[in-house]
Amino acid sequence: MDTAYTWLILGIIGALIMLGIQFYSKRVLTTKKIVEITLLSLLVVTVGFGSIWAAIGHSFFANQVASSIGWAPGSPFQQEVAFANLAFGVLGILCIWIRGNFWTATVIGVSIFLLGDALGHITNIFATGNQASGNAGAVLVLDILVPVLLISLLAVYRVMEERAVRSAIKSLERSL
Repeated sequence: MDTAYTWLILGIIGALIMLGIQFYSKRVLTTKKIVEITLLSLLVVTVGFGSIWAAIGHSFFANQVASSIGWAPGSPFQQEVAFANLAFGVLGILCIWIRGNFWTATVIGVSIFLLGDALGHITNIFATGNQASGNAGAVLVLDILVPVLLISLLAVYRVMEERAVRSAIKSLERSL
């Protein structure tokens, strides 16, 4: 198995662990809570820690990363990509403490970054035939899959939040 999937798998495992704790502590486990916990785990583990890991790779192992992508080592773009990854890593981890629109901003930002990466990989495949594992392999799949998962979970979570607010308002109105 390609190690690129590690952070997505760890994000899913983190969600399952948190859901298990919720279940065994006899807390109510609604669909909204399941979506919230899954989204939070993906934001913190997959985006947060995964992006910091990528930042370390692009910064301290730049030549190896460039080679795995099929690009020439020694390019200063590696440091720029490292700082972009570090920024998204910090945002992902901050999602533990900052909720609401911060999650939305984090999902939008990291999705644009990853989908842009995917476009770059696809363009490079067609332009140069570069089939290196870091260009045409699991990284490309994840550059598309992770944003799709995050956007989908966030959209579902926001709809459920909106319904909960409307329900609370109706309940309050009935009690008046």
